[in-house]
Amino acid sequence: MSSSSSSNPYAGLITQNTTTIPTFTLESGVKLTDVPVAYKTWGKLNAEGDNCLVICHALTGSADVEDWWGPLLGPDRAFDPTRFFIFCANVIGSPYGTISSVTTNPETGRPFGPEMPGSSPKDDVRLHYIVLQSLGVKSVAAVIGGSMGGMTCLEWPLNSPPGFVKAIVPLATSARHSAWCISWGEAQRQSIYSDPDYKDGYYFEQGPSGGEVDLTKQPTRGLAAARMAALLTYRSRDSFESRFGRRSGNTSNKSKVPKGGVRIMGGKETTDPSSPSDSDVKQHQGIESPREIAWREHNDGHRSSSNLVSRRNSDSGKSSTSNGTGTQTPELEKSLVLGENDKIGQGVALGSAAALSAQQADGKGANGGEKQPKIFSAQSYLRYQGDKFTGRFDANCYIHITRKLDTHDLSQPSNDSSLSSLSSRLPAPTSSSTDEPPTDEELEKLLSDALALEPPALVIGIESDGLFTTSEQKEIAAYIPDAELVLIPSPDGHDGFLLEFEAINGWIDGFMKRKMPKFFEGRVIPLEEYGKGANGDGDGGFGVKKESVFGEAEADVTRW
Repeated sequence: MSSSSSSNPYAGLITQNTTTIPTFTLESGVKLTDVPVAYKTWGKLNAEGDNCLVICHALTGSADVEDWWGPLLGPDRAFDPTRFFIFCANVIGSPYGTISSVTTNPETGRPFGPEMPGSSPKDDVRLHYIVLQSLGVKSVAAVIGGSMGGMTCLEWPLNSPPGFVKAIVPLATSARHSAWCISWGEAQRQSIYSDPDYKDGYYFEQGPSGGEVDLTKQPTRGLAAARMAALLTYRSRDSFESRFGRRSGNTSNKSKVPKGGVRIMGGKETTDPSSPSDSDVKQHQGIESPREIAWREHNDGHRSSSNLVSRRNSDSGKSSTSNGTGTQTPELEKSLVLGENDKIGQGVALGSAAALSAQQADGKGANGGEKQPKIFSAQSYLRYQGDKFTGRFDANCYIHITRKLDTHDLSQPSNDSSLSSLSSRLPAPTSSSTDEPPTDEELEKLLSDALALEPPALVIGIESDGLFTTSEQKEIAAYIPDAELVLIPSPDGHDGFLLEFEAINGWIDGFMKRKMPKFFEGRVIPLEEYGKGANGDGDGGFGVKKESVFGEAEADVTRW
């Protein structure tokens, strides 16, 4: 195993360690070579090598626990680096450093792209176990993770050597991916596939096949739409209603109005009452017909794939007055009189945060008319999040990981027997040897048998979670012999596991003090050496200190 640094643009967002595994065989049987694995650690391993905490990240998370679970990390917090050696590794398929679609395939010298072999949470466990071995970890005190991280958390004790993991804390997760979650994942993938820029997953290739590679090029419209749909599953109806209601966006921006007044809409911003307005200009030029205004309102939020304004009887955003080369004909140029800040057809969503800012700057309505159509705060928020996401995640990686989630079934036996893991000894469903699908009773029995092999567990659910419902956490806790179930009241839906810091910290800290008291008898790093005040823990609070790049914490939700 050797040290290596990743060259993909997304891994550069994080300061982390990267190591290369010479060979690794996936559950599918596909053999990978020169496999990069990105990870971060905090704290210090004790002499016995048994004070390790493994943290598992969610779908679009990274190895940087400080970013998405920062308030839980610090002295006398749930993840205490003065007592534990804390480890978090990036999963297979993620763009943040571990092997994925943006990794160079050693066989071709080009990114894997859509040819990246599929993976499962079981694969992640076995790959990360190899890294832990290299770091001298003899056993793991606890594995903790939420959502997809919760799936990986459940798989750890069953896909590592028996007894290697002493306890688990799965949050807001399930023992097998539900039909509800599978359906949401499919809808999000279809959003990406439907983007003309997807190009069967080879969108990073510029020009003919084998040409220049640009990993920053991707189907941004489809990926943004997928992210917007995902966000709706992560929150709850009530959280959106209380946060946004029917308020229009950008109401927090207060103008500093001069004493004599200033026109900020309906024309160029001015303090001169004699300056022509938009309606004055239109009246004289005879443009901006009711049809054009209606078209603009109808397409608010749409990102055209061309540089032209869509017209009636056109296809895929191509104008009927286009000459087919992507340039405007004289007829079209005459029909459009655009302001210098007009972004229509320029790849900026009508009504997006960027477009609204430009419109406010030049005093124009979003529809180009005299009255700006209502852009609800909820719409503005989703568009902002979609734009933000396309700058930090890869579309092929998103497809890969949502398919990884679909494979999750704790009762499915592992195909790898190299570690003599408990998962490799699980019985296969009878359907694997017959044409008949297994009955519900058989599936429940297989799942309960798998869960019965888990170590002591603290299972945490979010009451308002509509994606991984509390019935799924109740199922997990019911079949684990030594399990505690905690439901946390939160209005934030599934994302409560990334936002209810204080409650989650208290339950995890209490559980570990009861189950593993020896680690609380002393510290492996003295407080004065660790520098408590220098690590952002001085205020002792659980509030959000900064906006999260890879999680859901937002220091200033009015920014968009």
